[in-house]
Amino acid sequence: MNGSSGGARRAFVVVLDACGAGAAPDAEAYGDAGTDTLGHLARSAGGLDLPVLGRLGLGSILALEGVAPAREPVLHGRLAPQGPGKDSTSGHWELMGVIPPAPAPTYPQGFPPAVLATLREAIGCADLLCNRPYNGLDAIDDFGAEHLRTGHPILYTSQDSVLQLAAHTDVLGEEELHAACAAARTVMTGEHAVGRVIARPFAGVPGAFAGTDGRKDFSVAPPGPSHLDALREAGVPVHAVGKTHDLFAGRGFDDAHPGATNAAALEATGRLVGELEAGLVFTNLVETDQRYGHRKDVEGFHGALRTIDAAVGEWLGHLGEEDLLVLSADHGCDPLAPHTDHTREHAPLLAAFPGHAGRRHDGALADVGASVLAWLGGGRSEPELPGRSFLPGGGSN
Repeated sequence: MNGSSGGARRAFVVVLDACGAGAAPDAEAYGDAGTDTLGHLARSAGGLDLPVLGRLGLGSILALEGVAPAREPVLHGRLAPQGPGKDSTSGHWELMGVIPPAPAPTYPQGFPPAVLATLREAIGCADLLCNRPYNGLDAIDDFGAEHLRTGHPILYTSQDSVLQLAAHTDVLGEEELHAACAAARTVMTGEHAVGRVIARPFAGVPGAFAGTDGRKDFSVAPPGPSHLDALREAGVPVHAVGKTHDLFAGRGFDDAHPGATNAAALEATGRLVGELEAGLVFTNLVETDQRYGHRKDVEGFHGALRTIDAAVGEWLGHLGEEDLLVLSADHGCDPLAPHTDHTREHAPLLAAFPGHAGRRHDGALADVGASVLAWLGGGRSEPELPGRSFLPGGGSN
């Protein structure tokens, strides 16, 4: 952290999507006992090559092949979810102090007939293909040709509370698919208030289909205020990079920056590190989940982490005495799990800021939001929100 401070405080919270750090205490209830995304990734890859994250203390959080404990780590530890769920929505919400009161609805048998009828009417289509839990890439491969022939969108879900609509860009343009998903979001309410409606546009020909960068998440609104809201009330500007804006249905943000791919999100974050005068940047790096985690692509996952590692090294050279950098995750996606869905895990915590003293901090996901609020709000806390600041003299809520 060698940059000049400039007198105004900044915070950068970067979520390495699906980079879990060992089974959460209640993982067995989710069928995820013994999961450890980073640990099993390291073992499967024959060791991880992450010199910057290693220097910050990634190997001090948990045993990782190839990543030794750091000699002088930053603040480090593990954070556990407090509420139900193991998806991006609940994970990001909890990082910013929103704990869902109950599990969001899931559809292990597919969506029931009444919901299908409502969706067809809202979207304006005669039929929907698939309608079952499915790996996204497989759903496109298995139903793409029929979709091209009939024009019917592909509807699928997962273990998570999601409704996903996939369509070929030659059948429904990205904007049309986004409009269809927005319509689906308006009717998925009440007992069917699914956590996210996700647009999954794809292109190509049968046997060579590929998703585009036009994915868009339509999240249910958070059930209560967050640390993002508290920051805005305090006059602190809040920037979203990637899908963080969508996961909060836009609530709590002043501005949104592109991040459909890791390359775009890393570029936007790096630009803000160089240009932002004050405020929070809340970034999601999606590809460790979307592109590699669910596909159990160990080499791709490791490669994505190496790219992130290099970017973090560049950011550190531009951070000053008034800056806080937090690296964490939202859930896991263990490559050795018997399924391809998310896993209920701790999130790693690396926090670089003056005065960290290399301490270990184990706590709740909400501690991130509480710490950011304290850092940017002059020590301010929100007693009604969960979380315990990991800053010196942090206190608890």
